[in-house]
Amino acid sequence: MKTAHARLLGNGHRFRIRSGSGHAVTVDNAEGDTGARPAELLLMALATCTAMDVISILRKKRQPVDRYEVSVVGEQRSGHPAAFEHIDVEHVVHGAVEPEALRRAIELSATRYCAVSATLSSGVTQIDHRYRLVADGALLEADVCRTGPYRSPERTELHAALAG
Repeated sequence: MKTAHARLLGNGHRFRIRSGSGHAVTVDNAEGDTGARPAELLLMALATCTAMDVISILRKKRQPVDRYEVSVVGEQRSGHPAAFEHIDVEHVVHGAVEPEALRRAIELSATRYCAVSATLSSGVTQIDHRYRLVADGALLEADVCRTGPYRSPERTELHAALAG
């Protein structure tokens, strides 16, 4: 189980996000511009997830990597929700690496090992949305909706918008 916790900082849209492993990231919108945007974090997660897989596989295959970079570019829908419709991932490797070893390492990451790639490309993620409201010493809790393939038969506005 992985966890993340976001806390609002000030009056704008800046949040401090802490992972379950104790690491923190600042996220903001374009107005405040003090951190990455949430959608950018998805692309950053994809880039590092696949990069870690690929470099691990290449090292196990004893491929001599001198330098390695991954670039990710995502196209979002123009309307809301601005879901990613297409993402390009480019691996740039310097060294006397065998092309087939590199191809296979990327393929294994994309199809077997990278959790971020699997989640973004599969469409199998179920997300339950709920809240806890604390006001005047009282606690109110409620489930709001479920998005993803296992939602109730009624289509949510999100899924209707994504379907076009």
